[in-house]
Amino acid sequence: MEGTVFTPSLQGIKNVKSESGVILTKPFLEVCKHILPVLDKFGSAMSIVKNDIGGNITRLETKYASDPSKYEQLHSMVKVEISSKTAKSSSSCTNGLLWLTRAMDFLVALFHNLVQHPDWQMSQACSDAYSKTLKKWHGWLASSSFSVAIKLAPDRKKFMEIISGSGDINADIEKFCATFSPLLAENHRFLASVGMDDLKAS
Repeated sequence: MEGTVFTPSLQGIKNVKSESGVILTKPFLEVCKHILPVLDKFGSAMSIVKNDIGGNITRLETKYASDPSKYEQLHSMVKVEISSKTAKSSSSCTNGLLWLTRAMDFLVALFHNLVQHPDWQMSQACSDAYSKTLKKWHGWLASSSFSVAIKLAPDRKKFMEIISGSGDINADIEKFCATFSPLLAENHRFLASVGMDDLKAS
């Protein structure tokens, strides 16, 4: 593998914004999809997160495909749902974008921990990232299944070797966190501006 597992995402992030600085739907979803192979390397520990992310990407892609010019901008789907009063539905794209962004927040926090705390076990890096990001939005059921999943986390050293490929994994992770986090923050700001950033899991 040329470079690291993050190389495709880092390439993709360059195309996420239009010339006018708007987040574009297709490139944003592509970057999220490029992260899924990283989750595969976690094995069953991350299958809940991976399925969740995959499902939300598919939901947003399907909407985008229904009218690519109308939904070229990521936030346009939400605006349409806000005006038709369907944004709060559990199957809405607004909900999909919110949970996709939150899952990505978790992954960025996790990757950040792996670089910043080389002495931490994988389970500690996961738990810390979870408590900083997803935990407050999850109900008891989701939280407990997550705690169980974290116990299945792979050995940290093995994991880092697998995702390193031929590149500098720490540098790539830092670059990914630094360039992807502002996009996630922008999604949160936008969702907050339409009153949709504080929905909890049922």
